[in-house]
Amino acid sequence: MTTLRPFTCDDLFKYNNVNFDPLTETYGLSFYTQYLAKWPEYFQLAESPSGHIMGYIMGKVEGHMDNWHGHVTALTVSPDYRRLGLAGLLMNFLEDISEKKRAYFVDLFVRKSNKVAINMYTNLGYIIYRTILEYYSGDQDEDAYDMRKALSRDVNKKSVIPYTQPVRLEDIDMN
Repeated sequence: MTTLRPFTCDDLFKYNNVNFDPLTETYGLSFYTQYLAKWPEYFQLAESPSGHIMGYIMGKVEGHMDNWHGHVTALTVSPDYRRLGLAGLLMNFLEDISEKKRAYFVDLFVRKSNKVAINMYTNLGYIIYRTILEYYSGDQDEDAYDMRKALSRDVNKKSVIPYTQPVRLEDIDMN
């Protein structure tokens, strides 16, 4: 049986096996501790009965007025525990927290090349809201999809009316 529980500082020394996936963004310790301090309710971990970390989700709530939303900063599941519905379970958890915070929508960014993740998010009810050009930097810069799912507060679904043209990161308000 999988247990969902809050991520703790001690978990920072045990989660590396989950972050080995090349599509998982890995951040510095200070980034993780900042999220733990500011948005602890948005940082959850899936743990196996034997105590192994199966995956985690890290997010936050941000924005103003009708742009008030939950944001998925990182979602990853260890390769040993994929195809068990854990990502969906973690996403539902973050969506529920966002509903309680009276958010209008949940958003996330995903590499345009990550077809498996895009398909999963689509199956969870997310739409491609817009393309952000060269969002990911590295050996080869890569575009991202900003994917969104409207929550119950967005009765008219205004938050998920897609853009028709790609945008650059510097041209958008990230809050």
